[in-house]
Amino acid sequence: MNVLVINGPNLNLLGTREKDHYGNTKLSDIEENLRAIAEKNALNISFFQSNAEHEIVDKIQSALNDIDGIIINPGAFTHTSVSIRDALLAVGIPFYEVHLSNIFSREEFRHHSFFSDIASGVICGMGPLGYQYALENIINKEK
Repeated sequence: MNVLVINGPNLNLLGTREKDHYGNTKLSDIEENLRAIAEKNALNISFFQSNAEHEIVDKIQSALNDIDGIIINPGAFTHTSVSIRDALLAVGIPFYEVHLSNIFSREEFRHHSFFSDIASGVICGMGPLGYQYALENIINKEK
């Protein structure tokens, strides 16, 4: 089984940006944890982060026929990107939407997601554990 983890804009700055919302954990720490879980469960896992919407769309499209599940934290694109939504619909790969912070306890504009209604699951407000919960859900669905 092949899983792709996609992170959107500014998530490369985790551990240094807005620690009251995102905590101290770096993106590399999240990836290391997921890699260990994947290895323990004989999964292949790959990671992609971009601040550019078109690069995320390209990555999703390239996943067709190679990837069995996607975990995506679209970052700010959650609230703006029809093109990423359309790419996810086009490839038809089951995906989990993850947000480190509780987007519903933040600014009003963050309450709307272009992805939640088409996601296999949505995890928000659980910090870095949200990624782990998403991966564990993918693993459990395959058993």
